[in-house]
Amino acid sequence: MILFSMLSTNRAVNRARLIGLTRGAPRMKERRLIKAAATRATGTAESPWDPSPERQRSHAIKREAVILAAARAFRERGYHNTSLDDVAAVLNITKPTIYYYVANKEEILFECFRAGLDEIKAVFGQLGDAKRPARERLLTLIGRYGEAIAGEFGWCMVRAEDQDLSPGMSKQVKALKSEIDQRIRALIREGIEDGSIGPCDPKMTAFAIAGALNWISHWYRKDMSLTAAQIGAAFGEVFDHTLRPR
Repeated sequence: MILFSMLSTNRAVNRARLIGLTRGAPRMKERRLIKAAATRATGTAESPWDPSPERQRSHAIKREAVILAAARAFRERGYHNTSLDDVAAVLNITKPTIYYYVANKEEILFECFRAGLDEIKAVFGQLGDAKRPARERLLTLIGRYGEAIAGEFGWCMVRAEDQDLSPGMSKQVKALKSEIDQRIRALIREGIEDGSIGPCDPKMTAFAIAGALNWISHWYRKDMSLTAAQIGAAFGEVFDHTLRPR
């Protein structure tokens, strides 16, 4: 009799616990089952690895952080003296994590180079405005060029070609540099034609402009009194006086 009473009591306690847990706990399992049933009904399957806009944005942000950290390290220590372990240490991550965002150190250097060029190419849309004299448009390009060289990616933009890149990567770097060079030459030719630029050799003048701007990466430091934008503007003023017709 006593044994039967104890068994009945235990069953009652366990039943009470089960009811309490069911009522009080979140109905996560039920929601998962309902979601799974709906998924089966539509013939699709959900995976935590499915690309979502949020996940893609997060990946892009982290990749940009890797590239920026590497650009700063390359500028401070040089390309060959910087390892991926150094970049990982700055970001508080492991070296294998970096490979999730880039294939190798050479790719990082190329992406640093391209990031700097993108800052210059951002003004390309303004360069075709025929209502403005070609000299003014060229000065816009010179100002942005100087600002980019004094910026985070300037060292990589200037030195990338000298870092024993693979033939394929070196070819891409040269092609991108040539695109900027051709833009400068075209604007010089337009300026000569519209009278806003004095007679000169477009090729040699383009080399002089690029050479002066690229040299900024050898002496400019972020702790200087002038900002990158002010450096770009100052070089624009210098070339404005140089290019004006006499």
